[in-house]
Amino acid sequence: MKKVILSVAVIIAMGLTSCKNETKKVEETTTTEVSKEIAMTDLSFGVRGNCGMCKSTIEKAANSVEGVASANWDVDKKKIDVSFDDTKTDAMTIHKAIADSGYDTEKVAGSEEAYDVLPGCCKYDHEMMMNQSGEVKVDDHSDHEH
Repeated sequence: MKKVILSVAVIIAMGLTSCKNETKKVEETTTTEVSKEIAMTDLSFGVRGNCGMCKSTIEKAANSVEGVASANWDVDKKKIDVSFDDTKTDAMTIHKAIADSGYDTEKVAGSEEAYDVLPGCCKYDHEMMMNQSGEVKVDDHSDHEH
């Protein structure tokens, strides 16, 4: 009788052990790459400024906007080229960021408070043309003497 009880106990123990092993969950981590094309928008617009320090400040302001991938301001043309993700930002947000740094854009006047603290070399003429074509305009002096 002892052998039967012992045999039954061993069989039950083996059964519980095998059931216990089967209920263990094996966790697997899988990484799925999601291929999503980002629609980048390229934009060019005029920004008033004078020098290399202006360039640095204007580009920094544009690049501070979330979604802007690149910004390059041309000192001679008074024009900025911006590439940005239009799902994260829009053109007006970029205009406003540049204006907040003290510089006039085609659509937004620069912050007077920020303009007042710009270095002397960066104090641009508020009537300055934003020459986007890159053509050098020669002043016509035929109506007066030098």
